[in-house]
Amino acid sequence: MSRQKARELNKDIYNLTKENKYFNVDFGLRDQIRRSSISISSNIAEGFERETTKEFIRFLYIAKALSGEFRSQLYLAYDINYLSSEEFEKLKLKVNEVSKLISGLIKYLNSTL
Repeated sequence: MSRQKARELNKDIYNLTKENKYFNVDFGLRDQIRRSSISISSNIAEGFERETTKEFIRFLYIAKALSGEFRSQLYLAYDINYLSSEEFEKLKLKVNEVSKLISGLIKYLNSTL
């Protein structure tokens, strides 16, 4: 479930940054916010493929940290008026949901060790 939600976040940020005139000029922030989004889902996938619970948990912690990185970049984009309140809130809710799902998965997997 967390991987699916992370993929939705990827799609949303790509669509938004593709169409947004500010992100079309600010390549640095555009590329960084895209990379952090992609890294969330990539770390979930990579951890899963490691085939051990401990390794999966380690990569989930990385993905959770990357959610914080994405959130920080999202706040910056909002603070410098690249995003409307509506766009900001929608993406913030999504990344918070992804982060909570990752936390829940970490908790569950830790209980199985």
